[in-house]
Amino acid sequence: MPPSEGERAPDFTALLCDGETFQTANLSTVLDGGCVVVFYGFSFSAIAENWWKRYERAGWNEFEIPVVGVSREGPYAQNAFIRYLDSPFRLFSDGEGAAAEAYDLLTTRSGMGETRTARRAVFVLDEDRRVVHRWLGEDWISPVPRTEIEAAVAELTG
Repeated sequence: MPPSEGERAPDFTALLCDGETFQTANLSTVLDGGCVVVFYGFSFSAIAENWWKRYERAGWNEFEIPVVGVSREGPYAQNAFIRYLDSPFRLFSDGEGAAAEAYDLLTTRSGMGETRTARRAVFVLDEDRRVVHRWLGEDWISPVPRTEIEAAVAELTG
């Protein structure tokens, strides 16, 4: 079961990409008063491109806490995706799916053989990795409830 509100979310280690470089990092080292963690399927998909652009237009890059993405893409693809979007966000490369598995989000993608990726999910975490808000997607395309996530971030950051 993915971590619920009030529970401590798992820490994980993966390659953190900034568009130019990547380095091994723990989620806990990214926390800066908290964090928004966005799990998604694949970079360069029309869905991922659309939603990351929407997050930037909505001002998520101006939150007082960082917003990071997590997908199964390798670090070179993650960096290329960040550059392609000219995105201000950092993305974790979860190539083996360990982060998605720790959050109990791995699911088999229909029509894609045995490919397993994280289901779409967003977690707003406080500085101790406690879940302040979570959203679990039911499908690959429905909108993320931005106003709920933005309200949770505003409440967390005061």
